[in-house]
Amino acid sequence: MTIEHEILVIAAKSYGLFYLIGLSVIVLAYTFWPSNKKPFERAAKSIMEDEDRPWQ
Repeated sequence: MTIEHEILVIAAKSYGLFYLIGLSVIVLAYTFWPSNKKPFERAAKSIMEDEDRPWQ
């Protein structure tokens, strides 16, 4: 039994597509989860703290 190249390419592309879609859904769910709001807001504000002059 031999598997043709085209079948392997289709399977690999399909797996990669579903993998990336699933990963994107997980990242978006983590980002917009209500309990993660406070750490993200703190990180956004911490960038501007103690920045009164340019880097040396």
